[in-house]
Amino acid sequence: MGMQNRCESELKGDPAADLLLRAPHPIYGAPCGGTLRPGSVTTGRVVSIRNIAIIAHVDHGKTTLVDQMLRQAGAFRVNQKVEERVMDSNPLERERGITILSKNTAVRWGETKINIVDTPGHADFGGEVERILRMVDGVLLLVDAAEGPMPQTRFVTRKALALGLLPIVAINKIDRADAEPHRVHDEVLGLFIDLEATSDQLDAPFFYTSSRAGTATSDLEKPGTDLTPLFESILHHVPAPSGNPDQPFQMLISTLDFSAYLGRMAIGRIERGRVRVGDPVALLPLGETGFVADEEIEGSRITKLFTFDGLNKVEIDSSAAGDIVVLAGFEGIEIGKTLTDPDTPERLAGIAVEEPTISVDFIVNNSPFAGRDGKYVTSRQLRDRLFRELERNVALKVEPTESPDTHSVSGRGELHLGILMETMRREGYEFQVSRPRVITKGGPDGQRLEPYEELTVDVPEEYMGSVMEKLGPRRAEMAEMRNHGQGSVRITFKIPARGLFGYRSDFLTDTRGTGIMHHRFLEYGTWAGPLSGRKRGVLVADREGAAVAFALGNLQERAQMFVAPGALVYEGMVVGENSRPDDMDVNVSKEKKLTNMRTTATDDNVLLEPPRQITLEYALEYIEEDELIEVTPESVRLRKRVLQSNDRKKAARAARVADAS
Repeated sequence: MGMQNRCESELKGDPAADLLLRAPHPIYGAPCGGTLRPGSVTTGRVVSIRNIAIIAHVDHGKTTLVDQMLRQAGAFRVNQKVEERVMDSNPLERERGITILSKNTAVRWGETKINIVDTPGHADFGGEVERILRMVDGVLLLVDAAEGPMPQTRFVTRKALALGLLPIVAINKIDRADAEPHRVHDEVLGLFIDLEATSDQLDAPFFYTSSRAGTATSDLEKPGTDLTPLFESILHHVPAPSGNPDQPFQMLISTLDFSAYLGRMAIGRIERGRVRVGDPVALLPLGETGFVADEEIEGSRITKLFTFDGLNKVEIDSSAAGDIVVLAGFEGIEIGKTLTDPDTPERLAGIAVEEPTISVDFIVNNSPFAGRDGKYVTSRQLRDRLFRELERNVALKVEPTESPDTHSVSGRGELHLGILMETMRREGYEFQVSRPRVITKGGPDGQRLEPYEELTVDVPEEYMGSVMEKLGPRRAEMAEMRNHGQGSVRITFKIPARGLFGYRSDFLTDTRGTGIMHHRFLEYGTWAGPLSGRKRGVLVADREGAAVAFALGNLQERAQMFVAPGALVYEGMVVGENSRPDDMDVNVSKEKKLTNMRTTATDDNVLLEPPRQITLEYALEYIEEDELIEVTPESVRLRKRVLQSNDRKKAARAARVADAS
């Protein structure tokens, strides 16, 4: 006990630590004078802090590297069983193999606490990246040793360099058979130059790593044995937080968390000052930087204070400038708001997030099957859930429309919106979704501007012609072509965002599943004019019932079916893709007529092809303006906006008359 008291007395007044780990740690054990498990490089005393974000393109090994950093820094027991990609805790992240949400963790290396933020690698989740980069002082940029810098790498790196963050570069997966680390080294330097990096940022240390093996080296001639060189570089290259602990408390809310016991909690880096449990704190509204009038201030007290250690949040009594903490005690917290000392209500600059480029309509489910699967089906429940999503998802926008049953939801891309839809259906919501549409802007001289994407495809040489043939009518312009050898070509296009709707399935078909495509928002440009839509019509059920194998067998000769025998259908539901451009009403519940006459060939078994699986992403790309996606917890269906066949014919006739006039 005397040893513990002596350690606490040593830490008192230390501005960098300020008793960050006073409470016994659930992983490390006693913070001072306690016994640490074998192999741990962690010590009880925290002398300094480093805050770093790990950024990379999708599937370049970022989350796997974080796993190894946690292991080698002693965040797990020797005999503890830990899943791979432990930071991808969201079920959707594990299923898709991508990082969707930014998450915090922390390790201690020697006497330094390293706060690590794992960020998404997809540009559609750029809002997650933009808000957490304000919490860190440096970035670890991971680049695949074979693929090199990709579109999302450029997107996230541009954000980091613009904030003045110092990078450390890790060229990962050097154990790949097709790895070319020297070429990728030069490409990363070229990327930094293109993004107008400063001289200090260009002087970034380079490491060659293997996330799976947990090794890093600065010299390819000397293979690495562990991640020690990387940890040492973080300590020496990333600057310590610059906040003054003796000034009044100030913190920007960068992300939110929720506890069933504590309610909503604010996560951010303390910019200056100190905070203790029980301290009065002012919550300032969103707005311009500077001091805020008293009537705009919401006051409260800190009820709980946490810091990150390993995979856990550890309760502490106090913390000081530079550390990333979690505060509880406020109701009206939002991302971008400022927490300050009540006597010095000075607001920090908010979080700048790029505007959404794509929008869809969320509509209350009004199909004949509405309410059969879902728990939340009313317009009020749908509205409340969408506006609740705005509290965390800063890149999302929700706007009401003329109809109380419809809300326009805008996001950064189809994946961004698709993840929201999938999350809501798993929570028990039922709703309908319209075809995505791009968000246009007005330009000079009354021009109409639309978003353009930078599309990068990696394809075998023999499929290059098919890809370019399909992208031509979609108004794509080739910007660059590189042949890296081994029969693969990388082509970069500038293409209207509309031109990518429905292209992914064509791309996979044209490249026999061997191609890889990525895209990111590039800029707003001149309206490209009309684009050709889906070239094939659909089969539409003409009555309610259950699909029968006999009817599907007759239809599959001229169509690709979306439903299997026994599936329930209703009038107006899309049940397949026609081989011709026109839509066709069909009866998929038609049964074989039974007679008293039998022959040996009468009752042959019906051989059916497997129906096409309809996923949310596929449905968003596939549907046209006159169609909707019905999303329920149990299924994803396609339907016509107007269910009755006669009403659709009347609407089509009226549209032709309007066009003629």
